[in-house]
Order: sequence, then structure tokens, then C-alpha cells
Amino acid sequence: MSLKDEFKAFIMKGNVVDLAIAVVVGGAFGKIVTAFVDGLVMPLVSYVLPANIKWEEWVLGNFRIGAVLGATINFLIIALVVFLVLIKFLGRFMKKEEAPAAPTTKECPACLEQVPLKATRCKHCTSQL
Repeated sequence: MSLKDEFKAFIMKGNVVDLAIAVVVGGAFGKIVTAFVDGLVMPLVSYVLPANIKWEEWVLGNFRIGAVLGATINFLIIALVVFLVLIKFLGRFMKKEEAPAAPTTKECPACLEQVPLKATRCKHCTSQL
């Protein structure tokens, strides 16, 4: 198999294509959440903070604490939205109701041990079933 054929087989694997789609969609979703945080959440944070100070410009020496605060809040909101939408909301629809499996054992009336359903004698106490 040539290098070209091997590379084509690698690229066409389902996992690679799914990962590429997830990265593109995740990037677009990240932009939406960033706009949400910058446009709605952080202005609300500004109401809590003193009026003359913009949180984005907070610095401690050479460290831009405001930028770190914004990135942290962005991450937490993205994680919360992903959890709520993908895990909680879509998880309800993805769960398949599985019928309980038919029992393969029964209980011995004498010793209360589990024995195979087709057994005629208990292997623990040897009583007739």
C-alpha cells in the first residue's frame, strides 16, 4: 500500500472526520459563547465592581488579571452550557429504554441460593426444585 493510500485511509476513518467536525463546530460555538459573555455577562459583572474600574484592565504588576478573569468566566460558561445541553438535555433523548432481561436463575425455596432456571435440584442444598 502506498503512502498516499495509507494517508487517504487514515483521513477517511470515522474518528478523524468526527474530530474535525467537532473542532469546527466547537470553534463556532466558542465564538457564540464568547460574544454572550462579553456582551451580557461581563457588563453584569461590571455592575458589581466599582463604577470607575473596568475589570478588563485590571493588572497586578505585568499580569493582566482582568483578561484572566474574562477567560475563566468564558470557560466556566462554555462548560456549563455544554454540560446542560449535551449531557442533561440531549442525554434524555439518547437514553434507550432497555427492557429488563429475562431471568436466568431462580431462588431455591429451601436455602434461598440462586440456581439456574432449568435446574431440577439445588446444587447448594440438593433439595428437589
